[in-house]
Amino acid sequence: MEAGGLPLELWRMILAYLPLPDLGRCSLVCRAWYELILSLDRTRWRQLYLGCIECRHPNWPNQPDVEPASWREAFKQHYLASKTWTKNAPILETSVCFSLFRRRRTRRTLSVGPGHEFHSLGSALAMSSLFDRILLFPGLHEEQGEIILKVPVEIVGHGKLGEVALLGSIDQQCSTTRLCNLVFMPAWFSPFMFKTTSGHVQFDNCNFENGHIQVHGPGTCQVKFCTFKNTHVFLHNVPLCVLENCEFVGSENNSVTVEGHPSSEKNWAYTYLLGLIKSSPSVLPAEDSDSVMALDLESRDQAWSPRTCGMVIEGSQSPTSPASSPPKAGAREAEVGSDGERVARTPDSSDGGLSPSSEDEDEDQLTYRLSYQVQGPRPVLGGSFLGPPLPGASIQLPSCLVLNSLQQELQRDREAMALASSVQGCLIRKCLFQDGKGGVFVCSYGRAKMEGNIFRNLTYAVRCIHNSKCNQIHHGLRSGIVVLGNGKGIIRNNQIFSNKEAGIYILYHGNPIVSRNHIFRGHAAGIAVNENGRGLITENVIRENQWGGVDIRRGGVPALRSNLICFGYSDGVVVGDEGKGLIEGNTIYANKGCGVWMMSSSLPHVTSNHVSYNGLYGLAVFSQKDGSGEFPGGHGAQENFSEDGDAILWEPEPEKDDDPLRRPVTVALIESNSVNHNGASGLYVQSSEALHVITNVIHANGDRGITVAQSSQLTRMANNSISCNRQSGVKVEAQCKVELRGNGIYDNRGHGIITKGDSTVVIENDIIGNRGSGLQLLPTSDTKVIKNRIHSFRAYGIAVQGHAKALVQENIIFQGKSNKTIFQQIPSNQECIVQNNKFLVFKKKSDTWRLVNPPARPHLENSLRGPSAAHSGQKVTAMATRITAHVEGGYHSKRSIFCTIL
Repeated sequence: MEAGGLPLELWRMILAYLPLPDLGRCSLVCRAWYELILSLDRTRWRQLYLGCIECRHPNWPNQPDVEPASWREAFKQHYLASKTWTKNAPILETSVCFSLFRRRRTRRTLSVGPGHEFHSLGSALAMSSLFDRILLFPGLHEEQGEIILKVPVEIVGHGKLGEVALLGSIDQQCSTTRLCNLVFMPAWFSPFMFKTTSGHVQFDNCNFENGHIQVHGPGTCQVKFCTFKNTHVFLHNVPLCVLENCEFVGSENNSVTVEGHPSSEKNWAYTYLLGLIKSSPSVLPAEDSDSVMALDLESRDQAWSPRTCGMVIEGSQSPTSPASSPPKAGAREAEVGSDGERVARTPDSSDGGLSPSSEDEDEDQLTYRLSYQVQGPRPVLGGSFLGPPLPGASIQLPSCLVLNSLQQELQRDREAMALASSVQGCLIRKCLFQDGKGGVFVCSYGRAKMEGNIFRNLTYAVRCIHNSKCNQIHHGLRSGIVVLGNGKGIIRNNQIFSNKEAGIYILYHGNPIVSRNHIFRGHAAGIAVNENGRGLITENVIRENQWGGVDIRRGGVPALRSNLICFGYSDGVVVGDEGKGLIEGNTIYANKGCGVWMMSSSLPHVTSNHVSYNGLYGLAVFSQKDGSGEFPGGHGAQENFSEDGDAILWEPEPEKDDDPLRRPVTVALIESNSVNHNGASGLYVQSSEALHVITNVIHANGDRGITVAQSSQLTRMANNSISCNRQSGVKVEAQCKVELRGNGIYDNRGHGIITKGDSTVVIENDIIGNRGSGLQLLPTSDTKVIKNRIHSFRAYGIAVQGHAKALVQENIIFQGKSNKTIFQQIPSNQECIVQNNKFLVFKKKSDTWRLVNPPARPHLENSLRGPSAAHSGQKVTAMATRITAHVEGGYHSKRSIFCTIL
């Protein structure tokens, strides 16, 4: 546009001198002028906004260096918000006869200060009329008695913020008022700086120091660009309150308390506040989008891949056949360790089954090969989590665990969108809480909605108890969340890090849904579920925490599903004393301690997890019923997560429901997990309670596949694949009761099974290709070996040491490298009964042995459908489904009120 021959740049320079009213008039001239006025956004509109003493930078206090999308729009929103308090101003008639002609009453300005019209605020209020403006000039204004506001007025500090201080206690008894550009401090006679019970109050660009603000419903409040230093804002039964762009610093207790159900009685301002919130630039999407990736939970939870492997062994007719190839370089003979356990010292193998050709074999005795490959569960996440962690390497998260924007999060969840669109109770957005004890405390059916807040250096950020509907906190940072006292809700899509205590506490029957959060670098646990806490914890990234990624103790009963728990400085998951719950479908990777450390007395259900590359045991099961109370690494210590004194204060009456996890459970269950490449044994058991270990893949761990050090009650191992571990597949210590049934024990570098247990039952297993003996039965052991298929490449199929007591019956034992490597027994041992076994030796080169009828074990598909303990796995999955439905369905419960933290 070139009006009058002037270029656009020159017009912009001219228009930059116009005041706000003239800019408005110019924008109404024509379309070209309207666009010209809009083009002044980074110049004149910015100047007008920053020159206003009633507001601060639109992105203060969280991002003061970030320019808003539009300075004009920010100025417009502030202008509209500043006028909310006057929306109920009366329109006075000029004359009874001319009732159609109306005008607003002219507002007066009353000046207070030395040398001005009034010497005190109280005297000015005594002379004020409706909607007058009271201007406080720089200085300290101290009121000796309580100030009662009986008529709507506006009280504004003149000059820069900090130049006008007001020491007093204000009780608002009028319908509306506004306070701006003031520093509030409590009077000597009361800690309350301001309180109202029915009217509407608006604070703009104020500082509050060392006092209390109190609003009771049906009263409402609107607070923007304010700083609260050691100040407590108490909102009781408030139908609607807006805290926006505020800073809360140095609180000795809670910065904001939201208590009680929002009042059904609403004052005049409720409708206007609601309209202002909906008209302001929203983080909510206008409509749904197809670009959001849908999360396929079913495919991620489906851990097993088909297993169609068989075994083929080909033999030579002559026992003196010449060697066909020399031994491979780097291969070394296995050594015999303590208790006769063979310890291979060859380098690590790949994930597949070991090839016997890599051994230092005496090929003049026998030539053979294995055609099968040990396969197991697919990793839940794959990608970077298939191999060992590399120092300094970055981990590429799968898309299902990447934090979404709020728009994406709401687009994928219509219920959350409906909740986010609704406004009731307290709306807290774009605020900063830092350097104090607590952030927001929601209790007794209180409701709060939080957006775009930062929590920094606090004991806790948000605490939700007693049936309260807490928050939507999207991109909330740096401090923990506490849910207790039947508090429920959704904690989703947050970054929670660098906390002194747990990132999220769930206590005293708290029952939230915790999903898609990144919880990291905490000085304690990532998530702690304690004191009968519950909840569904799903699809979170929990990493680099000093204690357990998830810590469950003292009656905690969560469902922990589809999380990535990695790079912790201790254990991945800890299920301590009296902890219970379901641990399903998680990737537990590269933690320095154990993958999962648990107590069998807690009766946890651990199913369909991928546990790999952890520093110690993949899974460790201990017991405290023997009274010892001593565990490796101090796991037995119970941390008191209660921070506010007596627990009875927070213990509510538990809700009555049919939560299946609360039904009596008789045995701990470890089912359908992939446990591989951990530093010590894949599974370590030291327990005095019963334990079921079913349909797991335990592969390539740094010690034994399974170690049973103590098991005074029966430990049942069924349909597991135990392969390629650095020592024996399974070791059973003395005085242990163990049953192994339907397992495939392949290619381990020690014995297949070595036992000293006084009640060991080995039935219907395939024990093939291990470098030591297939079974090593040590003195003092009492073992039943029935209907197994057993083969060892260069040791005995079964070796009975000393006077071990054994029943060896109906087994098929394949010949290894020489004719003597089938069965070893001391002739004088009358305690060993050997009957109805089938010994297969090579007769000619064309002999071929296959594992058929039945095919190679374990039979995973059949076991999952059978009536055995694996059937409990189906029950566990059903339980998890029911938990999800119960928690999400409770959203509409009349009694239980939810919180949503996004």
